[in-house]
Amino acid sequence: MRILQPAGWARPRGYSNGIEAEGRAVFVAGQIGWDENCEFHEHELAGQFRQALKNVLAVLKEAGAGAEHIARMTMFVTSREEYVATRPQLREAWKELMGKNFPAMAVIIVTGFVEPEAKIEIEATAVIPR
Repeated sequence: MRILQPAGWARPRGYSNGIEAEGRAVFVAGQIGWDENCEFHEHELAGQFRQALKNVLAVLKEAGAGAEHIARMTMFVTSREEYVATRPQLREAWKELMGKNFPAMAVIIVTGFVEPEAKIEIEATAVIPR
């Protein structure tokens, strides 16, 4: 994968403006912060973020992919304030689970999810090199 950074643009922190990739595409549906048995163990955003990210990585593992293959990610959160307030914990979880991979990303504030306990949903697209 190649990071797309237009000349003269400030380098973003924590994500890339664009990614160029070639290979086999894997699309991960939105994952929320519950476990494999559809049970919530975390009720704060930071804990649900960690679990949702683990869920994304578990789905990718089924395709033989890992965090390093994620080219695009969208996060939907129910509270901008909680998202901003928990950035240190989110960064810690990111570093642990994603390492230094910073895909093209967007964070979107939503009013809620089908599962009322959910505070975050993460969807991803990965590209596995041929």
